Amino acid sequence: MRFFGLIGKKLEHSFSPEYFKKKFEKEGISGVYYQLFPLQNIDQFNQLITDYTELFGLNVTIPYKQEIIPFLDEIDTNAKEIGAVNTIKFNRSNNKLCLKGYNTDYLGFLESIKPLLKPYHTKALILGTGGSSKAVEYAFKISGIETLKVSRESKGNNIITYQDINPALIDEYKIIVNTTPLGMYPNTEAFPDISYQHIKEGHLVYDLIYNPETTQFLAKAMQMGAIVKNGLEMLEKQAEYAWKIWNNIPF
Repeated sequence: MRFFGLIGKKLEHSFSPEYFKKKFEKEGISGVYYQLFPLQNIDQFNQLITDYTELFGLNVTIPYKQEIIPFLDEIDTNAKEIGAVNTIKFNRSNNKLCLKGYNTDYLGFLESIKPLLKPYHTKALILGTGGSSKAVEYAFKISGIETLKVSRESKGNNIITYQDINPALIDEYKIIVNTTPLGMYPNTEAFPDISYQHIKEGHLVYDLIYNPETTQFLAKAMQMGAIVKNGLEMLEKQAEYAWKIWNNIPF
């Protein structure tokens, strides 16, 4: 039996177990099991891998995508540049365990948003500064799209606050991506505090949240004529890339 799973803090409404269950059934994959491993703090990670000696791979979600890095033996080049890990591969040989971290979020996001990009989508406003925002920023970077991050508090270069967003900025940045949990179930009435009235038809507005399907963030952008997309396809794509990494399948 090979175990795979997800570590994070609040995992009750996680997408991953059902997705992998259906994948295993559809593709006739046997001898594998995917489960949730909620950790109240990242220091519980070492005990987890001691208890589950048949673990071959883990996904990592909020809030541990950056905190997990010191626990790893190796980090993939892309994940190192991003500064966040969402996939861990367990390499077992000669009675030794080596943990290698990867980031498949940027791959999933890029594959998901690419078909919607137009020539005038040259600048992106990224709401949030957590681990997921780093993957989104990296995806845009390798695509040649300029980015600017938005945080509740100013945190340094290339980061502004929500109070700094004005109509001219909204007009200049034709892509807006929400990487915060604002609007996620069960707090579905919440939304990022930006000037929605200045969004236009040329805007592409993307929410990493997939539950609910249409967040208030997306609904408000839709009312202004923007092209919108939620994060479900990104999650599906990043999960497939994780599976390939765990099983040494080229991509």
